[in-house]
Amino acid sequence: MTREELLQREYYGRVERAVDHIYAHYGEDIGLADLADVAGFSRFHFHRIFSGIVGETVGEFLKRIRLQHAAARLFDRPEESVTEVALAVGFSSSSVFARAFRERFGVTASQWRRRGRTTNPPRDQSNRDQTDRTEDQAEGNGEQARSAEGRYYSFTLSDEGKRRKIKMAKLAYTVEVKELPELTVAYVRHIGPYSGIPAAFERLSRWAGPRGLFGIPGAVTLGVYHDCPETTEESKLRSSACLTVPPDTAVSGDVNLMTIPGGTYAVARFEILPHQFGEAWETFMGDWFPSSGYQPDDRMCYEIYRQDPQNHPEGKFVVDICEPVRPL
Repeated sequence: MTREELLQREYYGRVERAVDHIYAHYGEDIGLADLADVAGFSRFHFHRIFSGIVGETVGEFLKRIRLQHAAARLFDRPEESVTEVALAVGFSSSSVFARAFRERFGVTASQWRRRGRTTNPPRDQSNRDQTDRTEDQAEGNGEQARSAEGRYYSFTLSDEGKRRKIKMAKLAYTVEVKELPELTVAYVRHIGPYSGIPAAFERLSRWAGPRGLFGIPGAVTLGVYHDCPETTEESKLRSSACLTVPPDTAVSGDVNLMTIPGGTYAVARFEILPHQFGEAWETFMGDWFPSSGYQPDDRMCYEIYRQDPQNHPEGKFVVDICEPVRPL
């Protein structure tokens, strides 16, 4: 076995421990921080590692497992009401369960129960055989499923997960591990969905442009994303539109100064369209990290924008994703 394969096995093994924890406790309140601790990864970065390797977010994966168990339980325990089934598999209320179940299976839970067992259920991996097989895999029977890239995992990818893994495999990128300096940046904070950060960059530009700060040699624009989107309400997500500036730069209004720590970073360069930033992060975390010998550190991660898409022949961003790392 090569060193790369050994490193991949360590990474996948850690994610497997989190997956096993989900299978064993799907009916309980499972926190992202708890899963990160089980896997031995940084709490802040675990959601990206999980999503990059599994092809689904933790929340998506957990909901899918809960619904699979609910589908089987509706057949196996006719004495339980739909509400009792919903609460038993971990949903917070019957209304939340009802929406999720209908969205997944195309019928209500009551209709599902009345139709009885079927060998041709609507939607992927929803019948009892699939549920049993998934449970058996979690118990370590050696049965495995092939991912979109041909690697093996003992958890089963959903159809959406497979599609996401295939899309990730198509993104070309390069990675360099290097020491990055501490940076002083002027920033404008954005609160809300991360997709809204361009408005913060516009405010930053209106402030920095007249002061000639974009013309300083070596000046670069950065995006810093401070919160985990899986555990933070979208309306409360914090991100910062940044420009590197001299430490003694005077700021005003909603523009402030911030220091970004230096240290060892893995820097992944992508050329991507505006809608591909999420795919780039997932590709970096799920494709490069497992065989790299590194794991994410808890220092600040950020994006450096190397080229304005208006100046790119294909309208793409040239972006460096800078992820702090430490040895695995």
